[in-house]
Amino acid sequence: MEEVSIIGVDLAKQVIQVHGAGADCRALFRKKLSRPQFAKFMASHSPCIVAMEACGTAHYWGRELSRLGHDVRLIPPTYVKPFVKRHKNDAADAEAVAEAAQRPSMRTVPVKSAEQQARSMLFRTRSLLVGQRTQLVNALRGHLAEHGMVVGRGVGNVARLAAMLEEAEVPALVQEMSELYVAQIERIGAEVAALDRRIAATAKTSQDMRRLQTAPGIGPVCAMAITTFAPDMRAFRSGRDFAAWLGLVPRQLSSGGRQKLGRTSKMGQRDIRRLLIAGAMSIVHWRGRDGGRPGSWLSRMLAKKPRMLVAVALANKMARMVWAMLVRNEDYRDPAGAVC
Repeated sequence: MEEVSIIGVDLAKQVIQVHGAGADCRALFRKKLSRPQFAKFMASHSPCIVAMEACGTAHYWGRELSRLGHDVRLIPPTYVKPFVKRHKNDAADAEAVAEAAQRPSMRTVPVKSAEQQARSMLFRTRSLLVGQRTQLVNALRGHLAEHGMVVGRGVGNVARLAAMLEEAEVPALVQEMSELYVAQIERIGAEVAALDRRIAATAKTSQDMRRLQTAPGIGPVCAMAITTFAPDMRAFRSGRDFAAWLGLVPRQLSSGGRQKLGRTSKMGQRDIRRLLIAGAMSIVHWRGRDGGRPGSWLSRMLAKKPRMLVAVALANKMARMVWAMLVRNEDYRDPAGAVC
């Protein structure tokens, strides 16, 4: 039998489709396996290239298959889609993964370690709780506005609502339901605070996280997101490549030699991009109150551009700084105040 050169895998929770191909891309076998069968099949198979989409459980299987000696390649799903022929099914998806992986210029995703995924769970849990708290605050504001109690947005105004509720004459059911909302908001707030302390403690144990926090606009949460979700910075040729991976560069609509740039592409890692923009906005807000340091890049931009546009441009600069700090193992330095 011809030797298998690459195995394309279409992952699912219970059923896994595999597609084996030779060096000439010719299909050698197609199998539908359960999770235990897939583990046994790959353990008995000689080491080869194993390609999978970078989706749920892909990093777990990537670690397991790497221990067996296989060369694991995770491909973003958007790069696999063009290789699907006609109808979409598990067998066609596995074949498309195998064909995409044989492209010399195909980009792959590094397999995350168990520690990285643990930090990812911590980060995602905090984001989920913050979102739930925001949802509860907005719901409470909406309900009490129907009874004449109106306050500004934000969790900081919940105490004002609670005080207004004590003095207002409202039906007993409204009072009871509002107290339930307030109790839930306070409970989630305490859990978020505990997770913030956990993130801050974790950030102190990593040299890279401590180094990233020397830059303005980057705190423990942003530093953890960068070290958790971003690949090794040496995988990028320059800081601009890292900024492009984050989606912080203009989207190109160029043709016929004519360059046309649009808004930021937003095609990259959204968590890091969001946190960098939020950090940049805090710099623009506080240091831009007096127009910024005279002669700095920030002061020149604030003089002629809208603040949100300046914040996104500053986030792009921050991404390049992150790349330089991690590649060169240096802390942030801006002695002349060139940026801020």
